[in-house]
Parts: sequence; C-alpha cells; structure tokens
Amino acid sequence: MTSIHGWPYQCSICDKAFSHKHSLIYHQRLHTGEKTYHCIQCDTGPRIHTVEKPYHCSQCEKYFTWKDLLANHKIIHTGEKPNQCSQCDKAFSHKHSLVSHQRVH
Repeated sequence: MTSIHGWPYQCSICDKAFSHKHSLIYHQRLHTGEKTYHCIQCDTGPRIHTVEKPYHCSQCEKYFTWKDLLANHKIIHTGEKPNQCSQCDKAFSHKHSLVSHQRVH
C-alpha cells in the first residue's frame, strides 16, 4: 500500500509514510522507544560526545557542527523573517516554513 504522496513505506501505527525503508525503521523507533545507539557515559546517542561543535551562539550558549546551522539558529534571537510570501503579507524565519505556508494558496 502506498500513501497519498505515493511513498511506499507506511507506519502501521500512525500511517505516516516514507520514501525510504530506513526512514520508516528510524521513525518506528519513536513508537517503541528503542534506542539503537547508546553512549556508555550518559545513555544518549554517540554523536553527543564525539562530534566537534566549533560554532558557538553567544546569546544562548548552544554549539553547532556547521557554520550555516549556527546562522540559521541565530534567526531565533534576531526575530528576522527574510522569507516573504509572494501572495500575501506573511513572512517566515525559515524557508521550510514559507514552503509549507505556500501550499495553502
């Protein structure tokens, strides 16, 4: 069975659908609470301790692995909304929010 989007991998619990099998498997862990990777120090995923995060937000003390992720995050603090809808007056901080909004027009 495929979803309304044509994605063939559908969750049997919540009917959410995915284009790739590995995405469905990852999603199903949300329902079961299964964690496939455990840190022996704190029971979180292994990337918490192993990934270097050199980019630092000076306003909230968060760290990021990539410079563009930090720049994207900083919009939260500035309130900037550079993504303007061409069909109405609404503006959005992030492009993905604009794309979602444009589906209503």
